[in-house]
Amino acid sequence: MGVKILEYRRFDKTIIVRLDKGEEILEQVKELALKERIKLASVQALGAVDRFTVGVFKTDDKKYLANDFSGSFEIVSLTGTINTMDGAFYCHLHMSAGNDKGEVFGGHLNRAVVSATCEMVVNILEGTVDRYYDEQIGLNLLRF
Repeated sequence: MGVKILEYRRFDKTIIVRLDKGEEILEQVKELALKERIKLASVQALGAVDRFTVGVFKTDDKKYLANDFSGSFEIVSLTGTINTMDGAFYCHLHMSAGNDKGEVFGGHLNRAVVSATCEMVVNILEGTVDRYYDEQIGLNLLRF
């Protein structure tokens, strides 16, 4: 089987992406950003996943607590940014997904595998906004 080609169409500064079963969302966002040379963009998506990991940043401990989920989930919201850190690709996405009981789980997206499809809209912005690590906060913050 050959290498899967990322499916998308670009309309000026907006890209519509279709992710397929088995694809990992963060990997595909990175592939798109590098291929299209995106330095700054907003991202939103919906779809279905069967495995995902989201985390919550504990400010007192300056570390993420990760939660793994598996089963049938609908993406209720996936939103965030593509930008750079030290000039290289960086993205910051949050996702919430609901199960068959209507329970929703979410947080900072670490990993998500598409179970059916994922429809994504990437709005490219002019310019760049880099990030830096803030030791006091413990996070990679936007640098203006």
